[in-house]
Amino acid sequence: MAVDVQSISKSFGSLRAVEDLSFTVPNGVVTGFLGPNGAGKSTAMRLMLGLDHGEGRTLFDDRPLTDHPHCSSVVGTHLDARPFLPGRTARDHLRMIASDRQLPKSRIDEVLELVGLTEVAGKRPKGFSLGMAQRLGLAGAVLADPSTLMLDEPANGLDPQSIQWLRQFLKHYASQGKAVLVSSHLLSEMQMMADQIIVIAKGKLIAAGTVDDLLAQRSDVLVRCSDPRALQQKLTDVSSQLEGDDGLSVTGASTDQIGQAAYDAGLVVRELAVRRASLEDTFFALTGDEQQFAFQPVQDSASTQGGAQ
Repeated sequence: MAVDVQSISKSFGSLRAVEDLSFTVPNGVVTGFLGPNGAGKSTAMRLMLGLDHGEGRTLFDDRPLTDHPHCSSVVGTHLDARPFLPGRTARDHLRMIASDRQLPKSRIDEVLELVGLTEVAGKRPKGFSLGMAQRLGLAGAVLADPSTLMLDEPANGLDPQSIQWLRQFLKHYASQGKAVLVSSHLLSEMQMMADQIIVIAKGKLIAAGTVDDLLAQRSDVLVRCSDPRALQQKLTDVSSQLEGDDGLSVTGASTDQIGQAAYDAGLVVRELAVRRASLEDTFFALTGDEQQFAFQPVQDSASTQGGAQ
């Protein structure tokens, strides 16, 4: 297991920003980290990295980050959209990181090409769009080719084509046996990008599992037949609810099982369809009354200011 988060907690005065939070980020997959604004995502990521003090611990490859002699090869991070000195060029920014980590200069050009910034390497990031700044931040995160990537809202400011590029990049990075943890508000994108999902609200773990498993919990089968009440009586081991005059919503049974039950009851089936939930549907159902605001695709604004995000 690449990253093992063990009972981390953090308070800001009377506010419990993160409370007894535990989860794992395995190698070889992209893990989406979801939660409403103020849920504690950014604070949790800072706790994991030791940037904020709190309770609990996080192990990277079975050891605390401080026990690794070369932390940059263990975890690469991008938590702030614009962590750049205004007077330095993009290449100078990466050169400073490479020098600090004793990396070869040739790696700078490799990474600039990797993130599509070769042509603007000599320009200052203060003039970059948010999307270009995100790419430069990602370049710094992967410069040492770390075994784990931790990214906070990396898709912010990217156009659809760039988001598609980011999705492919992170999936490829994970496919090399590395761990990727991505915090994001873009639920539709997370559904396509992530292999597993962690959902928190008010600093607490709400749900964790593969995307398919979480969506399956909120998906159902709609069956329209000659007598839905009779079918409901046959399906005693699953959850079902009548819909209209001839419809029945069934959760926990396959279409084959429902069709067989209808056949055994001598019913005429007019429609049998799986209604697959979206990640957005699942997110709202999971957070429910935990959500205190309208959901918006924006970045946590205080991710580097010590507040609860």
